[in-house]
Amino acid sequence: MSGVVLVYSLFGSAEQARAVARTLVEERLAACANILGPCTSIYEWQGKVEEGAEVPVLFKTSADRRDALMARIAQLRDYDVPPILALPVDAAHPPFAAWVAEQLA
Repeated sequence: MSGVVLVYSLFGSAEQARAVARTLVEERLAACANILGPCTSIYEWQGKVEEGAEVPVLFKTSADRRDALMARIAQLRDYDVPPILALPVDAAHPPFAAWVAEQLA
């Protein structure tokens, strides 16, 4: 294992994604965040199929900060059930993994 963890979440706007990403990097819960292009999400909510635009973000963090990062994203979100997933990273380029660890120290 690389020690690096990716945390994926969706936001209702680019502005919200940017504000949350900046906060989490400043708080050293994430080494960095990649705000991706808008996407269309289709899901069932409260008995009906919904469709809406969302902004995905990938956060890079460490295994020991994963749970705190996920909890903080949930705090900063405006969704009733915030979509937050942690994805294990089987391998990372060693200098990048070292940089992530350094940013979170």
